[in-house]
Amino acid sequence: MVEAKVLIVGAGLGGLAIALELRRAGIDDFVILEKAADVGGVWRENTYPGAAVDVPSPYYSYAAEPNPEWPRRYSEQADILAYIHDVVDRHALRRHIVFETTVRSAAYDDATGRWHVETGDEKYDAQFFVPATGQLSIPLLPKIPGLDSFAGPAFHSAQWDHSVDLAGKTVAVIGTGASAIQIIPKIQPEVGQLLVLQRSAPYLLPRMDREYGPRQHRVFRKYPVVQRGERLFWWLFGEFWTFAVLGNPVVDRMFRATAAGMRALQIRDKTLRAKLTPDYPMGCKRVLFSSDYYPAVAAPNVRLETTGIDAITATGIRTVDGAEHAVDVLVYGTGFATQEFLDSIEIRGAGGELLSQRWADGARAYLGIAVPGFPNLLIMYGPNTNLGTGSIIYMLERQARYIRGLIEEMGRRGMATATVRADVEQGYDDDVQARLGKTAWASCVSWYQSKSGRISSNWPRNVLAYSRRTATVDLAEYEPA
Repeated sequence: MVEAKVLIVGAGLGGLAIALELRRAGIDDFVILEKAADVGGVWRENTYPGAAVDVPSPYYSYAAEPNPEWPRRYSEQADILAYIHDVVDRHALRRHIVFETTVRSAAYDDATGRWHVETGDEKYDAQFFVPATGQLSIPLLPKIPGLDSFAGPAFHSAQWDHSVDLAGKTVAVIGTGASAIQIIPKIQPEVGQLLVLQRSAPYLLPRMDREYGPRQHRVFRKYPVVQRGERLFWWLFGEFWTFAVLGNPVVDRMFRATAAGMRALQIRDKTLRAKLTPDYPMGCKRVLFSSDYYPAVAAPNVRLETTGIDAITATGIRTVDGAEHAVDVLVYGTGFATQEFLDSIEIRGAGGELLSQRWADGARAYLGIAVPGFPNLLIMYGPNTNLGTGSIIYMLERQARYIRGLIEEMGRRGMATATVRADVEQGYDDDVQARLGKTAWASCVSWYQSKSGRISSNWPRNVLAYSRRTATVDLAEYEPA
């Protein structure tokens, strides 16, 4: 049995955020359990062509860990992973990480007030249990008949098979979400024919990318305030854009006009442009950034298919109109299981209650962090902490700050255990859901919603509001277990 004050699950950006916060506070008694052989989370797993961040790197990074060496504004997967490695190594975090260890269950012991966590080979005992497994970590395959019948190579974008040579092949990409709009421009010049199967057209805004050369790097190193200024600019941009999602008609029209203008400039064919024009409110589904997706889709070797898929066959795809589309390779750009919060771990709280049962109608937690009846369970990137705009790392840092503050305040008060009061969580959730009902996210079906229609993913305000809400810990909102 391995004992620790804090047991963290996941060595992605969330798990590392809480680890960095604990180290800065002088708390060194923590262990991180990571299922893979390396750190990085989604930036380790997603290696598809064109994989890159859609938030400018000066903002998509830890505030206390700026990187003056970013090669470009929107950095690619390899550079983000290198940044994560650098942060881990500079802060000697690897000695806290147990790799290739999958957490199977976690149970709160009412008698001892400790969490007992089991993996395949080891048992852990901790005062605080901090899952940081993320919302976008489980690849989702579509429920299409015949999924296993295709005779050629087929894989999800998050499980890219680099052994498959696409040169000259006929390739089908199912889906036009965040991953697909990065993949398609990268593989379009290489493949023979590209079939893009679109269920709904995404809103696209220009990607204002640029390279950071040696001169920029020197400026960032010598005058860190310049990079902080760029970070501030993109933070303000995200806060401004949030007004559109929250229903401000003036800001909404401005972004709609920008999206429409880019379509008009880049897609001359009116029939194709109509297919690429969204038919739902902007912001309802994730808005994407790309300046090369439309030109790629308009290329002569690309065909956009908007007819629904009837089945996958041995040779390709059959659409609902009966047409057979023969392809050599299938790529599923179909996203992730976003509503199965922590389902990969059997978590039992006080009295043996299953977290999955508590969340049967949709996940919910106070500040996205604490759940009544689950003492000392503190979640990173939990329910209603995802963003439609801005940097998720900003949110992760605020959650880590709050968790560290709660641990410290409990220590000062001599409290070994604490569970958020049910009335506090209920009042918080009522407010969050009421606000979400007035946003663009409530206007159509998307991955932000659970099967019951509950929006369990997103935060309904700007990130400044979340920062203020999590700035201090009020132990009056908690009670001993």
